[in-house]
Amino acid sequence: MTYDYELTLIAKTSGSVDSEGIPTPSESKTVVYCGLKSIGRSEFYAAAASGLSPELTFIIHGYEYSGQTEVEFEGVRYIVIRTYAADFEEVELTCKKA
Repeated sequence: MTYDYELTLIAKTSGSVDSEGIPTPSESKTVVYCGLKSIGRSEFYAAAASGLSPELTFIIHGYEYSGQTEVEFEGVRYIVIRTYAADFEEVELTCKKA
């Protein structure tokens, strides 16, 4: 697998608390390199039957991923709907548009 694209992993944190005691979330962004994989026909229709709409699968190094639930790719934000450890070194992030 070649890692030809940049992917921004977005981690949500609780952030600070405002003067009224309401927490304001903040984001931490990490840019990594990734490979792309299209969604297979059977996977797409099986997910659609469950109410999901996967669009892309990003493949990154496993040590770079720490549970982020959102990513940004080419200016578009995606939500991670499934992760899969393909092998010891790679993690597949199946995502839908946010």
